Amino acid sequence: MSPRPPPARRPEHALRVLVELTRALTEAQVGLETALRLVTDAGVALFACDHASVRVLDDRGEHLLSGARSGASAHAIPSSFRRGLGVAGWVIEHGDVARVDDIATDPRFVQVPGQGFDIGSLLCVPLFSSGGVIGCLSLTATVRGYFSADDEILGRLLANCAVPPLERARLQRLAITDALTGALRQNQLRPVLEGAMQAARAHGGTLSIVALDLDHFKRVNDDFGHLVGDEVLRVFARRVREQVRAEDIVVRRGGEEFVVVLPACDLDVAIAAAERIRGHLATVPMEVEGLSILQRVSAGVARWDGKESAASLERRADDALYAAKRAGRDRVVVADAA
Repeated sequence: MSPRPPPARRPEHALRVLVELTRALTEAQVGLETALRLVTDAGVALFACDHASVRVLDDRGEHLLSGARSGASAHAIPSSFRRGLGVAGWVIEHGDVARVDDIATDPRFVQVPGQGFDIGSLLCVPLFSSGGVIGCLSLTATVRGYFSADDEILGRLLANCAVPPLERARLQRLAITDALTGALRQNQLRPVLEGAMQAARAHGGTLSIVALDLDHFKRVNDDFGHLVGDEVLRVFARRVREQVRAEDIVVRRGGEEFVVVLPACDLDVAIAAAERIRGHLATVPMEVEGLSILQRVSAGVARWDGKESAASLERRADDALYAAKRAGRDRVVVADAA
């Protein structure tokens, strides 16, 4: 992997990319994930680099709220973040740009298992709003020495163009998101279900849901305290999102109960998703506050019959969940037909 000089950035090309990004972000009320993807697409186009990713944080600035990727391994969404860890964590911690000409010589760089693409050099730019860092944009190339000092300025300009609409979308998401777990709040479940039903009717599609409840979760709080319990809930919600599709929606219904809404998903696929979640929890302990906790989960799966109400579908999934609890927990039960 030999170094090569960064390509010349034509001012007219940069201006065209930035104007198009600003138009796309402001002309329509796009959601957070769409807005983030527009930014990473613009990053790849602007720098002709191999990969771009963007992360935005929750209201406490400590945990990942959402992210997007473009270029190499664009199908994968950034799902992990720790303030101060890695180059992105350093940038968010210090609020400064990081340009790394050779990742092999930078002690801040942390290799992510299963990353799916090579990195020789990178440029990471903080996203600022109201005087604080709300996230970061990372750009990578397979070769060393790809990004120049002028690219740092261009990266800041891209971030400045993107932040206002990104921050609006982020605040809208935070208003409907559970601050602890990053899942949607309970009051969003019914609108999400009804919207998915409407889409299924319009396109002749299917819809399934999975009701989840952590087994014996009270013991975690009793034995280790509520701070550990909160972290278990946060890790659980993240693991659920990792085991389902990007279009699936995770809702925290309250306490240790969650619901996953799976649009355009038939019963067998929903059962497989529920089993992935259950099996992963049952076999991979959570490393929380120096503790190794094996937290199990019970699940109830229901497929929408095409006519029933959202309340009826939710109730059938609940009935299946309670049947799983009665049968001994740590299992998936399928709901009876409506």
